[in-house]
Amino acid sequence: MSTVAAQDATMYWLSGRTRNDLFMLYCFNDSGRSGAQLCEFVERRSADIADLSVRLRALPADLDYPTWIRCEFRAEQFVEHFLPEPDWPSVCAVLGKLLGTGVDAAVRPWRLHVFRGVIGAPGAAGPAMVVVLQMSHALADGRRGAEIARALFSEDGGVGAPSSRGRRLDVAVYPINVHSVLGLLRMPIQFARTAIRGYQAFRAQQELAELTTAGRLPGPGPEFTPSLVNRGGSPDRHAHQVRMIVCDAERLRISGQTVTVVALTAVSIALDRYLTARGERVDRLGAQVPMALSDNRITARNNYRSLGVDLFIDEPDLLARADKIATALTDRRTRAQHPLLTAQDRVTAVTPAALLRRDIERYPLDTVPDSIAGHTVVSSVHRGPADLTFGGAPVRFTGGFPAIGSVMHLAHGVHGLGDTVTVSIHADTAALPDIDIYADLLRAALNEVSDCATDELG
Repeated sequence: MSTVAAQDATMYWLSGRTRNDLFMLYCFNDSGRSGAQLCEFVERRSADIADLSVRLRALPADLDYPTWIRCEFRAEQFVEHFLPEPDWPSVCAVLGKLLGTGVDAAVRPWRLHVFRGVIGAPGAAGPAMVVVLQMSHALADGRRGAEIARALFSEDGGVGAPSSRGRRLDVAVYPINVHSVLGLLRMPIQFARTAIRGYQAFRAQQELAELTTAGRLPGPGPEFTPSLVNRGGSPDRHAHQVRMIVCDAERLRISGQTVTVVALTAVSIALDRYLTARGERVDRLGAQVPMALSDNRITARNNYRSLGVDLFIDEPDLLARADKIATALTDRRTRAQHPLLTAQDRVTAVTPAALLRRDIERYPLDTVPDSIAGHTVVSSVHRGPADLTFGGAPVRFTGGFPAIGSVMHLAHGVHGLGDTVTVSIHADTAALPDIDIYADLLRAALNEVSDCATDELG
């Protein structure tokens, strides 16, 4: 039995109010294997992967945090989709509907969707097999999710990956009534520790302000005025839609810049032009960029912080704009990694479960604030070499779709695998009714940034 960290419990409880599952797409050549054969492989392989062999067990009245307990694979975790027209646009249409669903981590925290014989998928001329690993955010963040997928689709079962190192839950599982009593006994200690750490967090905020004023630490991220892609109604009424732009990785490799910065620069161009075409001219645009934290002492499965970054749309020189974005991203990372920033996390870590659950239930998800940390999300994860297979067939590319919510109705995933980088778009139809227009703008912007870099070298 393993107790769920507060960050992961937060993701689990939020899933009851808004869709926040991970959706990791892998496109393979079609292996010709039957659905039954593929299901048998998934059942056998997942049994050897610790992260795919657990589920959550919650306590009555949230007297303590849920625990991870062992479980076996169920046949309904493998879902084969049969399309009237088995082509790439049909897969994207069904995927949009899937993004409006969620798994219950207390039943099974993941499922695998499979589309066989797909015609017209990027990457090769022959039929493709599109596989989507849907996973509760309580189980993993983007980086850990990629490790789990690699364990599932590697020829050797992902030996060495953290998700497959035999981290079994061999400790005796307490009966729920015993665990509830233990939770009640822990509560006075948790309240005391919350008060102590709350004061420490207050002092840390004062120290951060002093360091910032003295110029020894970059300031906090900027704030922005919401735009039309931030106004789209309640999260439970989203109409999800997706598009994917599969690129040759070399086209997005610019001297001195990361692929993330190149993607952010392209998004700055495309989103500015899209909003202008919709009649909403903005002076500033920003993006939220999730950043993985490297503190190995943190045991939470979700170990990242979101950074608010200015996209500098007032800078006409695209390479200079990329430089400014890169500098801003470095500043945000420097601040986010400062030890004083962990003080609030340490408060959350000891907050009694019932108190944290109450705060999550009361949080106003339907309200768009007057100022926001970014207009869109750009989440970037490199998923390693393209040596994955499924049913004996090689992988072509990968993609992913960050969740949309009450403020972020447009999100981008940037996912590398081998020699490809896929820039994925996930949007709410209410805020972005013409996703193909935006996708064309983004594709053109990616080419524009790449061409600028080529001209500079020439």
